[in-house]
Amino acid sequence: MVSSGPMILVGLTGGVATGKSTVATMFKHYGAVVIDADELAREVVRPGKPAWQKIVKLFGRTILNPDRSINRHALGAIVFRNRTKLRQLERIIHPRVAQLQTHMVKQAARKDPGTVVIYDVPLLFEAGVDKRMDKIIVVTADRKTQIARLKKRNGLTRAEALRRIRSQMPLTKKISKADYVLDGTASRTTLRKRVGQTYRTLRAAS
Repeated sequence: MVSSGPMILVGLTGGVATGKSTVATMFKHYGAVVIDADELAREVVRPGKPAWQKIVKLFGRTILNPDRSINRHALGAIVFRNRTKLRQLERIIHPRVAQLQTHMVKQAARKDPGTVVIYDVPLLFEAGVDKRMDKIIVVTADRKTQIARLKKRNGLTRAEALRRIRSQMPLTKKISKADYVLDGTASRTTLRKRVGQTYRTLRAAS
């Protein structure tokens, strides 16, 4: 247990395009405090910030948009083809995101000591974030669904979608480490009901 007091800190993860964001929104509806790792990552790489400077130095200015913000698609096209560069990028971003997340969790605990904090983080296990969590939820989907969602949502080709999926830890391994598993391909009604049950269980444990 790593929370101070009765607050419970829950890591929410899964594979890419398995439905984590949908599940996170449902948890928020039930009353959980949701912290989005992707939003924190966007915050720490804002133009001019130390992480932004390191990323530009490492990858060059071709990854920038006209407003100097980082073009995530351009950067993704580089790192998802090169595992070494992906790890270099993660070493720049992850510690800064962790610092911001810790600050936000403390704020949430001060506001409501018995709160359930859901930390939505795609690379929960890959970045070692699971060690800081009290409980872990994994959202699953079959590979065919993941590919279809990535093609529709991100405009990726099948090959690009597969590279994204394979850059992460296999879902089967994540499931083996989970306290709760939610099916991201279930109907909205079924998924909402399951999220509600999980939230009530977590709240009772906090």
